[in-house]
Amino acid sequence: MHTPSASVWLDTPGRYGRISRWLHWGMALLFAWQFTGMGLRLALGRTPLVSFFVGTHSSVGLLLLVLVLLRGLWALLNRRHRPPHGAGWLGRAAALGHGALYLLMVVVPLIALVRAYGSGRALVWFNTVPVFAAGPKNEALTAPGVLHGPLAWALLALVAGHVAMVALHRWWWRDGVAQRMVGRVR
Repeated sequence: MHTPSASVWLDTPGRYGRISRWLHWGMALLFAWQFTGMGLRLALGRTPLVSFFVGTHSSVGLLLLVLVLLRGLWALLNRRHRPPHGAGWLGRAAALGHGALYLLMVVVPLIALVRAYGSGRALVWFNTVPVFAAGPKNEALTAPGVLHGPLAWALLALVAGHVAMVALHRWWWRDGVAQRMVGRVR
């Protein structure tokens, strides 16, 4: 039985390690779940299928907030070892785009969490772990909640741009940048 060395788990200047990849792709799947549910809600209204997705929206959102904080901490711990964004305006644009993604990945669920707390209703994570109990409603905390949806759709637009840039790197420029997150870790 082959045990992978520590180097496959950690980021290097040439590629992202398994931990970064698991966080990236796990979060990608959870975001796909979130946006699929909200897209179905907009397209179909209230149906059993929509309820299936939307019923997990708060819990998955809180999980995403925890994961993005862990991912940000992991990125900070690995900042000297991670693949560079590149030089020139394209590298600066990539760094700015990634920064905007991280910012919205924190702000969008945080706004929803504050709104949920201000609503006065209890929040129980995946119907098992109490996050906070019911309390008095606080309009000052629920008011910023109107930003949750628009900022979430802005996040989706950034994700679409991110995917488009990956496609450009992979199939147009063929520069190996996409392989840093997509390729095999040996």
